[in-house]
Amino acid sequence: MKYLKLIRYQNLLLIAFMQLILRYGFLKLQNVELALADWQFALLVLSTVFIAAGGYIINDIMDQETDNENRPNSVIVGKSVTENMAYNCYFGFTIIGVLIGFYLSNLVMRNSFFGIFIISSVLLYLYATSLKQIAVIGNIVVALVLALSVLIVGMFDIIPATDFNNQQQMKMWLYILLDYAVFAFIINFIREIVKDLQDLNGDYNQGMRTLPVLLGVEKTTKIVTVISLLATVALLWYVNHHLMNSKLYIATVYALLFMISPMIFVAIKVWSATSSKEFRLLSTILKAIIFFGILSIFIITLNILYNA
Repeated sequence: MKYLKLIRYQNLLLIAFMQLILRYGFLKLQNVELALADWQFALLVLSTVFIAAGGYIINDIMDQETDNENRPNSVIVGKSVTENMAYNCYFGFTIIGVLIGFYLSNLVMRNSFFGIFIISSVLLYLYATSLKQIAVIGNIVVALVLALSVLIVGMFDIIPATDFNNQQQMKMWLYILLDYAVFAFIINFIREIVKDLQDLNGDYNQGMRTLPVLLGVEKTTKIVTVISLLATVALLWYVNHHLMNSKLYIATVYALLFMISPMIFVAIKVWSATSSKEFRLLSTILKAIIFFGILSIFIITLNILYNA
């Protein structure tokens, strides 16, 4: 169990769920020829999860002092798992994940795709060792890596299977995945700032230059409120333009209940939030919004099939 906690297995399950939904709850239902066989796609998910696990481990290794102050009861490295063992796990997960990525890139004859696995691994390492201490930059890096885990499905399943006859259709599916990648990026970016608010005391004592440390709680919460409201407005426009106008009423109600309403709650609640407990709640809600947001692609697909 200690090793499951070390790799943040709940978050890894969320990443795997996202990729499985994008393929089997969306692409597989479109009657399009995909590049990867099921077992090959399973390797893609495994590669993504392994690289992410490595990222969580190296972050825990580098965050021992801060975590001992912010969340002493949940510290793994240095207590239930030795630092040496944690390093071994980090290198093991990361190397295996990158090697699988190398194999898949050659399999689809897109050698340049291998770069995404290298970039993700390097970004996660740099985040843990230095970038997380820089205001906004660290938040952007984590949000970007999550967005890449969405885009990578289209890169490996759609692009290699695209030819002259199906390029318009494939381009449309790829743009839809890009929309979801942007959604994941924005919501996770907000969540990362909220997590910085939650960890303010430990980050301040460790000399980290996160947004709450530099600006204080009040100014940072106002910034989060504004970004959350802008994200909510963008979601409302998207739902109206793509769902309501297409008479996808089931998907519209779903989006209003499980995505837009929670975003409004976050925008209102974060304005006056001050305690670590409140920020932890908001962080959990934002994670749920990402979950339900990705699941919406399956709901929308079912709604389209139902209408047909």
